[in-house]
Amino acid sequence: MERHVESFLEMMAAERGAARNTLAAYRADLDDLAGFLRARGESALGCGQADLRAWILALADQGLSPRTQARRLASVRGFFRFLLREGRRADDPARLLGSPRAAPALPKNLTELEVDTLLRTAAEGRGSSALAMRAGLEILYASGLRISELLALPEAALTPDAEMLMVRGKGGKDRLVPLSSAAREAALALRAAHRGKTGGKPAGRWLFPGRDPRRALTRQAFFLALKDIAIRAGIDPGRVSPHVLRHSFASHLLGRGADLRSLQMLLGHADIATTQVYTHLLSERLQKLVEERHPLALAYLESGDAPPHPAGTEDR
Repeated sequence: MERHVESFLEMMAAERGAARNTLAAYRADLDDLAGFLRARGESALGCGQADLRAWILALADQGLSPRTQARRLASVRGFFRFLLREGRRADDPARLLGSPRAAPALPKNLTELEVDTLLRTAAEGRGSSALAMRAGLEILYASGLRISELLALPEAALTPDAEMLMVRGKGGKDRLVPLSSAAREAALALRAAHRGKTGGKPAGRWLFPGRDPRRALTRQAFFLALKDIAIRAGIDPGRVSPHVLRHSFASHLLGRGADLRSLQMLLGHADIATTQVYTHLLSERLQKLVEERHPLALAYLESGDAPPHPAGTEDR
């Protein structure tokens, strides 16, 4: 099965532009399936739908969440579609398998006041590490980037008068995101500090270099520094992560009147269905809009009478 997995991963990298982390996740999922099939005396080329159903049940017995089970099954579906397309199998045993259903989780986010406190605390730090965290947090909240997109920003992406950043997202797709003045100033200060060590010349490829300037700052290093800032800001570090800042960016924009289609473009979602997890916020805003702006609501407010039940509610 190993050589077929390698071919599949090569295809995902070449044709779909899958990121390294995505490929690693696919490999782990398919290695898990391969071990299960070997224990049953089966292989990827000979197994049937019953074998895959047994594997899914085994995942549930291990205590894996429905979301994790669904992700692993998605990897396996892609693999068997590839085998069918390449003529390695005459059928697709994963085609009719149903995904475990997980209750949709609402995104967690910080309040605007908490984000402001976090940014002010980051700005109080000293040294090159503090400059990097301040610039990173400003950009994350101003532009809604994924942490992988932030740390992959090249130094050349930033110009002194830049109001937008070109970001390479999932699948190698580029998009433009806004850059606030505070984020731009923080990023320019970070770059100036790096160039100050090299006589004004570019210090390396990355806007956020790691200890070795030839490599980008790691997610783990950024994550640990962010937890420290959260503690100093008096915010529970368990509630703070780069992804929470991305959700906060989206939630705060919607709360202030942004529409889902614009938010989809800013977040780099390929499908607006992904963005619709935020619709609970949009529903609250629309309900408040009707209550405050509908002509009948205004008329009753002016008269001082209580408004009647909305049309149709008497039949509930």
